Amino acid sequence: MQFVRERKNTMLEVDKMLVKCGDFSRMQWLMLLLFSLINLLSALHYYSQTIISFVPKYWCADDLPADFEPPQKSSCMPLGMNESTSGKCHSYNYELYMGYKSFPSDMNWICDNAWQLTLGQSMFFVGSVVGTLSLGYLADILGRVPIMIVANLIAMLGNMLTIFSSNLMLFCTFRLISGFATDSNFLMMYILVMEYMRPSLRTIGLSICIGIFYCVGSISAPWIAVLMGSWRGYLLVTSLPLSLVPLFYFIVPESVQWLVSKQQYERAARCLKRVAKINGRQVEEREYDQFIEECKQNQRTTKSAPNLLGLFKTPRLRRNTLILFFKSMVITLCYDAVSRNVQGLGISPFVMFSLSATAILPACLLLIALQDRIGRKAMASMSLLISGILISVTSIVLFVAISENNQTTTLLVTLSVIGRFGVTVAYNSGAQYATELIPTCVRGQGVAAVHVMGYAFTFFSSYILYTRTIFSPLPEIILGVLSLLGACLCLLLPETLHRTLPASLADGENFGKNEHWYTFSFLEKRTQSVTKLTPGRTKSQSNSIDSSNYF
Repeated sequence: MQFVRERKNTMLEVDKMLVKCGDFSRMQWLMLLLFSLINLLSALHYYSQTIISFVPKYWCADDLPADFEPPQKSSCMPLGMNESTSGKCHSYNYELYMGYKSFPSDMNWICDNAWQLTLGQSMFFVGSVVGTLSLGYLADILGRVPIMIVANLIAMLGNMLTIFSSNLMLFCTFRLISGFATDSNFLMMYILVMEYMRPSLRTIGLSICIGIFYCVGSISAPWIAVLMGSWRGYLLVTSLPLSLVPLFYFIVPESVQWLVSKQQYERAARCLKRVAKINGRQVEEREYDQFIEECKQNQRTTKSAPNLLGLFKTPRLRRNTLILFFKSMVITLCYDAVSRNVQGLGISPFVMFSLSATAILPACLLLIALQDRIGRKAMASMSLLISGILISVTSIVLFVAISENNQTTTLLVTLSVIGRFGVTVAYNSGAQYATELIPTCVRGQGVAAVHVMGYAFTFFSSYILYTRTIFSPLPEIILGVLSLLGACLCLLLPETLHRTLPASLADGENFGKNEHWYTFSFLEKRTQSVTKLTPGRTKSQSNSIDSSNYF
């Protein structure tokens, strides 16, 4: 389609100018450094939900004798009472983890009041859905840099206000504000770094930054809480560094492609000149003038594009889109729930949280090593299958341990960490798979819709974890079944590795039409051409996507 061709031409013009201005030099290293900081702060913000919500062992404090010894397990009943007798507890004692006072222990949101904590946590994800849509829309109007700054300031505001929560209404309201920034506080910087980086280095550069610094932020989060001693201290210490993000305005250039789309050509040229200056490159003025003229010419010939609803007009494209929606919902839900499922495994939740977070970096490295070898379909289905099996086995081991009163802590922890590893691989690979399957003409809208559907489903994450109060292995059973179902549905999607990716809706409808559920890229013969490439186009080019066009 004409729109697709012209937009690609604009992207190529920007990439050509970046080669002249420097696409992997001082400016790019500086942006990667700032992106690493964003990863660190985003991890501390996202997992604040888990950190402030740890529930320590508790028991009723009514009329306790002086020589009373704490029970082995938490109890809501007064001394001498059980589930078969009536009696209501009015005060509780807690065995704090390493002296850390969490929100539930501060507010006594346990037993009959435990639902309040679950509701408050859910509001965080309601905010993330509304925020992703709202801030994404504003980013297309105001630009990427302002929205990145606003999103991080909203995150700081939400966490700071949460410190003053004294009842359910305030807690839900402030967590919704905090969640409003989730994703946009990270995604805008991701887009900017992606655009200014050399295309061949984008995947490895961004993946390593995410793998190292998001991992470091996740591992350090519980120990910052222990060091501060309370949930209020944790929110305060992790929120204040977000005040540094407005300084990015003086360092990070605005998206050139966005500026061109808004016909702000002179400002786009100034951004490129700034990149060239920092990188020590000399670019003649006529090069910028030529760039502006070519962008103007492309814009004059641009026609309107199809919208998101086009994905649902034909049967195969509709089926693939719905599978992508469900896969995103399953993966995002499992990723969030598995990340937060650190209690009830026979080990300190602080230690368990850090051990679980160690899976992030290996998952990113595995993705870099294997995804272009075995294919997207195999990576998505196998990672979900393995994590589903391991999570299901964890539920069985947990059930047996409870039934026979056996200590299987080491086995449970090992299975949980490996399960987190599999879910992380599936989560990270899922974004690229969806991007390649959705036709170029509606890729931005389609990927955004897939992303939002995933975040919307995380609303149920807190409720799934809450089912542990009903039956201890139930969260693992639910997550395991969902993972296995997602793995099966991934088999119905076509492979994208070494394929000419769909540009129009018609391409998307016919893409992978002759493939079967057992068609995998790594099983195909190397000597066999797996797809017919368009003239003058190499195999790597056919599978290459400019990710700055995703959004």
